[in-house]
Amino acid sequence: MQYKKITLPANKSIALVAHDNKKPDIIRWCEKHQSDLAHHKLYATGTTGTVINAATGLEIERLISGPLGGDQQVGSLITEGKVDFLIFFWDPFEPMPHDPDVKALLRIAAVWNIPVACNPISADFMVASPLFNSEFERNVPDYEGYMKARATIK
Repeated sequence: MQYKKITLPANKSIALVAHDNKKPDIIRWCEKHQSDLAHHKLYATGTTGTVINAATGLEIERLISGPLGGDQQVGSLITEGKVDFLIFFWDPFEPMPHDPDVKALLRIAAVWNIPVACNPISADFMVASPLFNSEFERNVPDYEGYMKARATIK
C-alpha cells in the first residue's frame, strides 16, 4: 500500500462512541474536557451522542445506534476523511453481539492511521498532547494511487 501525507487542521473531527457500561465514563470524560471539545466537530453514535449532549450541551452530530450500524457509519466517515480522531470506550468484559462491527471499526482506524483512545486515561493523554489543538501531518492510504496501480495489473 502506498501512503500520502495529509495535514489535519487544528480543529479536528472527533467521533465519540461508548458501549452501554461505558456511557457514564464518556459522559464524565466529556464534562472534564468540555471546553477542549467545544472547538472541534463532534460525531457520536446515537445514544452516546444523546447522553453526552444532555450532560454537556456540546453540539454533536448524531449517527445511528452502534449495534444498528453506527459503528460502521463512523468507519465510513474515517475512510472518507471526515473523522480525524476516535474516542471509543468499549467494555472488554461485556459480550457484544455486534463484536465484528467493533473489530471492523478498530481495523479501519488503524488502516487510516487515526488516533484512538479506548479508555479515559488514554483519551486524557491525547487531549493533553500539543497536537490535539494544532495542525499536524499524518500518513493515510493513497487510494487514488492504489486504484491506478490496480488498473495497470490487468
